Order: sequence, then C-alpha cells, then structure tokens
Amino acid sequence: MNGFLSVFMHVGLSLVLLVYLPLSFVCSLVSRLLVRPFVSGEDLRGKVVLVTGASSGIGEHLVYEYARKGACVAVTARTEIALRAVAKTARELGSPDVLVVPADITKVDDAKRAVEETVAHFGKLNHLVANAGIWSSCFFEEITNITAFHNVIDLNFWGAVYPTYFALPYLKASRGNIVVTSSVAGRVPTARMSFYNASKGAVIRFYETLRAELGSHVRVTILTPGYVVSNLTMGKGVQKDGHVGIDEEARDVRTPSIHQHYLFNCSWILAG
Repeated sequence: MNGFLSVFMHVGLSLVLLVYLPLSFVCSLVSRLLVRPFVSGEDLRGKVVLVTGASSGIGEHLVYEYARKGACVAVTARTEIALRAVAKTARELGSPDVLVVPADITKVDDAKRAVEETVAHFGKLNHLVANAGIWSSCFFEEITNITAFHNVIDLNFWGAVYPTYFALPYLKASRGNIVVTSSVAGRVPTARMSFYNASKGAVIRFYETLRAELGSHVRVTILTPGYVVSNLTMGKGVQKDGHVGIDEEARDVRTPSIHQHYLFNCSWILAG
C-alpha cells in the first residue's frame, strides 16, 4: 500500500511541478519585464551582509550576488573549509571584504557570536540573510526515530529566529533588511515532507508577523522558491531512521522534474 501511495504521490508531485513551474516562470518574467524597470535597486556598495547557510546552494549564490554588487559579506555555516572556498570566490567577484564565521546557528550562543563578530569586524550590519536549512524525506508513519526530527525545526525555524533576534538592534540602527529563505512547501503541502513543510510554514508566519511589528524600521523579505538544484533537493535530508543522508528515491524523482525547468536567479532578489 505504501508503495502505491509513494508512486501516486510522486506522479502527483510531477504533475503539480509541470503546472507550477511554467506559471512561476511566466509570473517572474512579467515581474522582471514590467515591474523591475520601475523599481530602483538598493546601492549595496560598502553595505554589510551576514549570510547563514552560506557554504552551498541558495546561500552560496546569494553571497556571490552581494559580492558582485560590492557588499562586504560575513559568511557562516558549520563547514569552515567550504566557507573559505565561498569567501575566496566572493572576493574574486568584487566583495571588498569577506569574513568567515564558522558556527552552528541552531545553538543560541553561536548565533549571537556570528552577529557580534560581524559587527565587531565591520562596525555595522545592513542585511541579515537567514538561509540555513535542512530537508526531511519520508512518510510520517514510516518514521522509526521520531525524536530525531527536531533537527529540522531547530535549523529551519530557530536557525533563522536566533540570528534575527541578535541582529535586530543593528538592523534597526541601519534601517536594514532581513532576507529569510522559506519555501513554496510552506504554503503548498507535499507528501513525505511533513516536518519540512511545517518548519517552512512557521518561518513564513513568523516573519510576516515580524514585518507587521517592525513596520518601516526594518524591511523583511521572505523568499518562497520552488525546487532549486542543491544538496537538499538532490535528496539530502533527515531520513525515517533519523540519520542525515541521501534518499535516492526522492532524488531520482526530483532530478528530472527540476532539470532545466526552474531557474532561480539570485540577482532578482537584490534587484528591487
């Protein structure tokens, strides 16, 4: 029965993607052609940006877009070697200064340290990009270690909230910007992703509320991309037994669905 449900949900997901992705592309194209030309972009030269989850995927490429626009960037993630490679590329792309801050932002002390080291080094903070995340892939009833899935909530939700809490005074002083990466999964439930969907839905609601509370003092930008080629969408996530690894079945379903059909251009995020 589970095998049938798995096939059914995979076919259904593929059909949804075939409808959603072209519509998403058309909407993005209309926005770019008709709206973006009338919106002046922020001059990011010399601005200070802290990016979490900066070692790969969306976070890595956001670092590169900020670098191209002349921003100073602090990059944080748990893997220092990967961060240093990202920092090197960011400097080559035009960032005048890149700070590497290895940290586990699911730990409140690490999140505080990442913000404080950034401000101590650069003297200010203009943008916080809360991007770190992890995926989960299994049917809820198949889970054999239910306690392991707190990792998904800890990183996807608290891993955004902790640095936001400590960065907020500096962002208010600079009238800065919070950019947080959620997902379309936070709005459209998808099978085998119950904890991931819940965590991304919580991110959307939290930051929509924060936007209302902050008013014009700090801008809040919530990203809800669809499938983007990264370690997460290639199947890496928390599996049913609680370990972090590759779900080959999920990987094989998603790869043909997203290949060449979804273009996530990080420069669009910084355009307006």
